[in-house]
Amino acid sequence: MVLSSLVNRPNRVYEKQRLVQLSKESITYALPRSRLYVRSYHALFAVGMCGCVYSAYHLIKGKSS
Repeated sequence: MVLSSLVNRPNRVYEKQRLVQLSKESITYALPRSRLYVRSYHALFAVGMCGCVYSAYHLIKGKSS
């Protein structure tokens, strides 16, 4: 079966829950790779916002005649 590697996986919920509850960090940084995920999300969000502001500026400014 193609999806057997996704379906037949061990349940790691209790381990992850214990990790989060014992962590002194913020909930967004409690799991091992969460810093990578949060920082990449922030970077992509910043690039998207800069693109929107840049485009809005050029739409408002218009072409010089």
